[in-house]
Amino acid sequence: MLQQETKVWTIRELMKVSIDLLQKKGFDETRLNVELLLAHALRCQRIQLYTNFDKPLSREEIGQFRRLFERRLNREPLQYIIGSAGFMGLQFRVDQRVLIPRPETETLVEQVMLLCSNAPPEKTLSVLEIGTGSGNIAVSLAKFVRNIRITSIDISAQAMEVAELNAKVHEVSDRLDFRVLDVFEPVDQLLLKRFDLLVSNPPYGSQEEWEQFQQEIKKYEPRNATTDGRDGYEFFRRMSELAPYLLSDGGTVAFEVGFSQADRVRRLLSEAGFFNIYVVPDLQNIPRVVIGSTHSTTRNPGPVN
Repeated sequence: MLQQETKVWTIRELMKVSIDLLQKKGFDETRLNVELLLAHALRCQRIQLYTNFDKPLSREEIGQFRRLFERRLNREPLQYIIGSAGFMGLQFRVDQRVLIPRPETETLVEQVMLLCSNAPPEKTLSVLEIGTGSGNIAVSLAKFVRNIRITSIDISAQAMEVAELNAKVHEVSDRLDFRVLDVFEPVDQLLLKRFDLLVSNPPYGSQEEWEQFQQEIKKYEPRNATTDGRDGYEFFRRMSELAPYLLSDGGTVAFEVGFSQADRVRRLLSEAGFFNIYVVPDLQNIPRVVIGSTHSTTRNPGPVN
């Protein structure tokens, strides 16, 4: 690409050549990719690319864009290259320590916000999130729900660093408690209190599915955030087991699930004693969020490891 080093490139010309090359390589959303990469290289807003279409670019600007563009040609996710991802109208810092936030997860956050809106305004809701990642779920909830306190756990200390940074950027650190914790180990420290809500977007890809994932995911995103290494239900089994011990009477769970997983997760919750279980589809009409509540007479049956 850009072999004629002496040629003077304008934004218009560079965008056209780059879009054509991505199309030939089989990329999706080629214009958006080029816009975001070039805006990042030039440190400007995307709209400024079009208001300065005929601006000639310096050798340094060309070089910076080339470095970013070559990373994308190598299938590195766009969000990692520019260092951020949009979610719920907010921007989150992301890198290879964390899973990139997906649009379908906004359905989970929206449903939890609806659940929170049903609580008395004077009540402070206690939420447990299992699987912090970039912090996109916990930070969004803290940003948009005033009467909330969230404990968010993740096995990865590196992911927690990213989540804590995002909480600081969005000024909600005072309502978030991040903890490095493996949910498959004893969780005694979580049993010291009861939560009103348990929220999770766990690694629900099976080992078989992971083998078929796009190269962007397999090469760059953290494997333990995309698959449980088994059948895709390990986290749902564990959380269904733990939830009765962790939730207050009448508490609620809200899980994001993968394609075709909703019915089986519903059964897991039903077998664990949950009631009023229902499924909410995402914007593509895929069953995406499973929600269930403990019975008002549920009591803590004792310690669990």
